[in-house]
Amino acid sequence: MNKPVAAVSLKMYFSQSRTLEYCREIKSLITSEPALIDNVRLAILPDFLSIPQAGEILKDTNIILGAQDLAYEDRGAFTGEVSGADLADLGVKVAEIGHAERRTIFRENEDMIAKKVAAAKRNNIIPLLCIGEPEKTTAKQAAKLCIKQVHSALKYATPTEIWLGYEPYWAIGAAQPASPEYVSETCQNIRDGLSDLPSTTILYGGSAGPGLITKLDNTIDGLFLGRFAHDPKAFLEVAKETMSRK
Repeated sequence: MNKPVAAVSLKMYFSQSRTLEYCREIKSLITSEPALIDNVRLAILPDFLSIPQAGEILKDTNIILGAQDLAYEDRGAFTGEVSGADLADLGVKVAEIGHAERRTIFRENEDMIAKKVAAAKRNNIIPLLCIGEPEKTTAKQAAKLCIKQVHSALKYATPTEIWLGYEPYWAIGAAQPASPEYVSETCQNIRDGLSDLPSTTILYGGSAGPGLITKLDNTIDGLFLGRFAHDPKAFLEVAKETMSRK
């Protein structure tokens, strides 16, 4: 089994200066936590503009530098896109692909997502593929849809390692998040249905905070955090709890 993961996407919430300060704070906090860095894969996904400087700050920490997206081609007439080849040159090791916001707001379709997974593999970047069901249903049906999303995303390439960020779309920003029981059953069904994949890390990304990871089944390898982890100390707290996944 791979080491558990605690990852955070900063989306577009922070200014560049705040993003870099966040990285410095995380770096400072983990210096006194050798067990954490040895047993948990920590990952920070800043905005594109902050990646070069964030990489310099984090380069001696073993914290994984991530990106929130990448282009499906490495070079060409793709105005405004960011090449996976360039991200790899900057030290990016993981890239988020197919987040619910990319699928809905920016209308990314399944074929585009599959091409981005192929681009990640081509550039030795681990794809963090975001999956989830749009409407509340049974755990069995939710897993069936998520498995279909994964198979579609692997249309052009199968990476040697893939992270799956499971988040039911209907629970995003909802007053009542998905229950730990529902999440655990869904993710167990997802893992069972993808047993043929070489190396799959399953993360849960819905309304994740302190105490949640301890309520989830061991089939879940960690958490993909959002706004809760904007406080570096909160991120560290959840990361410590994630050590139980080993």
